[in-house]
Amino acid sequence: MSGCRLKGLRLLVVEDEALVAMLLEDTLRALGCRCVGPAGNVAQALALLERETVDLALLDVNLGGGERSYPVADALAARSIRFIFVTGYGASGVDRRYAPVRVLQKPFDEHELAQAIAAGLD
Repeated sequence: MSGCRLKGLRLLVVEDEALVAMLLEDTLRALGCRCVGPAGNVAQALALLERETVDLALLDVNLGGGERSYPVADALAARSIRFIFVTGYGASGVDRRYAPVRVLQKPFDEHELAQAIAAGLD
């Protein structure tokens, strides 16, 4: 995976687990990306979208309190911003209306994340 292709990309991270969010931020920085967020819930993510430029987003499907990241996915789609669902449940954990969207299953490593981001740009 070419690091220069990912360098400088601004990725919105929507993840409610603080430790996972921190690890994701560190991994994105190691890949040369810039992290927007992380946002721990839908309201925070939508607020970030209003004020930040985003090239791609990584959305944990299940957020705290039973909240789902689908409103963020819809807002991204309305702005023609690509996104990747990140979940421990795989594609079966994503609403069928988002079937064409790439899913990255937790746990994943840096290489898998880089591949998913690069593929999400195509």
